[in-house]
Amino acid sequence: MFPTRALAVAAAATTALALGACGSDSLSEGDSTTSAPATSAATSGPDEALVAKLPEKIKSAGTIVIGTDATYQPNEYLDTDGKTVVGMDVDLFNAVMSKFGVKTEWVPSAFDAIILGVQSGKYDIGISSFTINPERLEQATMVSYFKAGTQWVTQKGNPKGVDPDDACGKTVAVQKGTVQADEDLPARNKTCTDAGKPEIKVLVDADQAKVTATVQSGKADAMLVDLPPAIAAVDLTGGALELVGEQYDSAPYGYVLKKEDTAFGEAIVEALKQLKAEGTYDEILTQWKTEGGAIDDFAVNPQVS
Repeated sequence: MFPTRALAVAAAATTALALGACGSDSLSEGDSTTSAPATSAATSGPDEALVAKLPEKIKSAGTIVIGTDATYQPNEYLDTDGKTVVGMDVDLFNAVMSKFGVKTEWVPSAFDAIILGVQSGKYDIGISSFTINPERLEQATMVSYFKAGTQWVTQKGNPKGVDPDDACGKTVAVQKGTVQADEDLPARNKTCTDAGKPEIKVLVDADQAKVTATVQSGKADAMLVDLPPAIAAVDLTGGALELVGEQYDSAPYGYVLKKEDTAFGEAIVEALKQLKAEGTYDEILTQWKTEGGAIDDFAVNPQVS
């Protein structure tokens, strides 16, 4: 997932982030946010050729239902009302759907339940900073639209002396179901044990806001997260946290569709290309300070390692 929050500053920041967080099971049954088809000065509106490629279910409803883990600021999180899902992913996909002339309904969910929700038909699509990897491509059709890498984050000044290249024996927090939890830290732990060093103590939570809070409180020495929410964590905590080292393993994010929805995926690619040509794509990313993750090689099921 490339997919954060904190005491005096942390109390306010963590509460707001927890309310808008990307992963609680209770949220999966909570309120959804419906948006009208997004438009901007640079967006030309619905494209009839794309409208014709909508799956019949979505076309009939006039709305596409989106499963999202709304705890991953700035990409997807709850606004101050505790209900409205906002963020870079939201603005961008609303613009994509403006090309199809349908409304978007954003439904908060636990991160690791979204792909299952798409497979079961609960959601028409999953959008939650999903890093495209071979395991996910076995389960779903994915459309690339952004890229991000993993970033280490510690308390300001790195008081525990965390070295990303040798974190053996440290306590590291991570969000459940992410590539950092499922791939990165297990590989690092094997390196530690193979060298006869103590394992990394891994703290896992479904809510990225709570993961961030463990670092700010000192319960965890560091966390691993995608670069955009890592930057947001530093901002939201007033600089109580800091980035350590450089991001690495940059990979594309993908929209998640059912395996059989490749034709719809190709139509989404075409909508993204139109938004790129119009300038809307880059405008949205710049507004969210995520322009460093912009791509122009949008694709269905891109080849990844």
